[in-house]
Amino acid sequence: LFAATPLHAEEAKMPRVISLSGHGEVRSAPDMAFVTTGVLSQGNTAAEALAANTQAMNALFAALKQAGIDEKDVQTSSFMVQPRYDYTNNQAPKLVGYDVSNNVTVTMRKIADLGPLLDKLVQSGSNQISGISFDVSKPDAALDEARKLATADATRRAKVYAEALGVTLGPVLSVSEGTNYQPPVPMLRGKAMMADAAAPVPVAAGEQSLSVDVNITWEIR
Repeated sequence: LFAATPLHAEEAKMPRVISLSGHGEVRSAPDMAFVTTGVLSQGNTAAEALAANTQAMNALFAALKQAGIDEKDVQTSSFMVQPRYDYTNNQAPKLVGYDVSNNVTVTMRKIADLGPLLDKLVQSGSNQISGISFDVSKPDAALDEARKLATADATRRAKVYAEALGVTLGPVLSVSEGTNYQPPVPMLRGKAMMADAAAPVPVAAGEQSLSVDVNITWEIR
């Protein structure tokens, strides 16, 4: 009985609280893009396919350099050598050759140059473009604005609940947040880029969504 008394005393001292979440979202025009591009080559032997792929990739790298892309903005993302089989006529698989695929991810720091670059890549021999995504290189200002909006949203909700419950908001006891980027779905696929391009590819960068979710706990009186 005596041991339980301090516990009840501590429980009596625990503050009553209300905890609400808020959401803030800001849309900003992206200023950089990422393009994954490369070459798929075929040959009767693995060595033949590799030689053809190496020659094509060297042409692709030359096109990137000619377009002013810095070496640090080009990174190999995948490389694959695999056999190719013929499965027709319900016969046992027959080895007919080899495929070699080499892809790089290119960071574009000038979106205005993206369309002409896609055209140049296809003309240089690229027959694989798996997608394009966009990003904001300096998101801090937009995220700070989203934080303000999220805090205002949570505070507004807390005041509504406090009024409905007949209580008043006291000091803030805790704040936690989470940020979220929502890049657009990649817009282009390999098959769409395999035909010869007659003019620079039209590209729409749209807007990037930067959002913050915040959870705030207040003491109530």
